[in-house]
Amino acid sequence: MLMKGKKTLVLGASLKPDRYSNSAIHRLVNSNQEVVAIGLRSGEVAGITIHTFLTSFEDIHTVTLYLNPSRQKQYYDYIIGLHPERVIFNPGTENPEFYNVLQEAGINVEVACTLVLLSTNQY
Repeated sequence: MLMKGKKTLVLGASLKPDRYSNSAIHRLVNSNQEVVAIGLRSGEVAGITIHTFLTSFEDIHTVTLYLNPSRQKQYYDYIIGLHPERVIFNPGTENPEFYNVLQEAGINVEVACTLVLLSTNQY
């Protein structure tokens, strides 16, 4: 049950084809999801521009994280300010402290793999 029309922010996007965030952008685009991305280096993946600065995106439904917990703290306020419906913590990004912060802000936390969710039609 894909959520068509639900905008996803890939946070920690990479231009490197061997990175999971790169694969996620491709899979989201191929699944007709609206995608925006922020990463360390600007460029383009699957036609999606990777921004290197915090952008005030509108109508973000899902933030899918590809940042290790030590790098997430600087994004707490930014992510909460986007008012997403959910944040997906991909493998390697698990962060119980941030789970609590998000849940207190009324944002759903999902500890899962975006690629698996997409491949099993659970995204």
